[in-house]
Amino acid sequence: MKKETKKSAPTFESVWAALQETDRILTEKFDKTDRMLSKKFAAAERRIEKAEKKAEKEQAAYEKKWEKEQTAYDKKWEKEQAAFDKKWEKEQVAIDKKWEKEQAAIDKKWEKEQAAFEKRWEQSEYKTKKLEELMGSWANNQGLFAEEYFSNSFNKGKRNFFGEKFNKMLDHVKGTESEDEYDILLINGKSVGIIEVKFKAHENDIPKVLRKATTFRVNFPKYENHRVYLGLATLAFYPELEQECINQGIAIIKQEGDSVVINDGHLKVF
Repeated sequence: MKKETKKSAPTFESVWAALQETDRILTEKFDKTDRMLSKKFAAAERRIEKAEKKAEKEQAAYEKKWEKEQTAYDKKWEKEQAAFDKKWEKEQVAIDKKWEKEQAAIDKKWEKEQAAFEKRWEQSEYKTKKLEELMGSWANNQGLFAEEYFSNSFNKGKRNFFGEKFNKMLDHVKGTESEDEYDILLINGKSVGIIEVKFKAHENDIPKVLRKATTFRVNFPKYENHRVYLGLATLAFYPELEQECINQGIAIIKQEGDSVVINDGHLKVF
């Protein structure tokens, strides 16, 4: 039977000694680790410094090479630009000379054509003036013919409008207050018929006919209480013109064969 060894209780001195030993061991390990890390950091710094120097060297070489290439490019560009400018100036001189030559030819041709045109214009202006005089005379003759034709017809008895008979007829009556002229006026004690006469009437003449109803009362106030009827007499009517007269309440007076026909079923009092 083994004899049990009795363990003594730790004392302050033994615990303190153990702690000091542990601290020593840890300090040695920390120092060893610190020295190892310092060496690694130093090696890393040397590698970084070496790499930076290498990069600086390569950057300096690249910049030197770039400056050299840029200088060569600038010289080449300046040379090409000078050649282009010289070529452009030469071509521009040629273009200017060609343009001046063509412009001179154009000016000469234009002057020649202008002189010919002015000559033709003077001749045509003379012919146009004579033609206008002839046409004006012809138009006046046509108008006079139409007025004479319808005046004769009304003088022969065509004086009934809207169931009324007019016992007085006047032609070529000029206003006293306005410049309007009334081709034919038919008058009785209570009504006035105003007839506008055209050789060949147009729809554009309708407003002029309508205006006569207003200006008549201004020019001849003694008839202000009379009923006013309007009529358009022409030797050449067309469907659109007749329809517009119907729409506006204007009597249609036209030639059919050898007689004058009056359409006043739509007549309006103005």
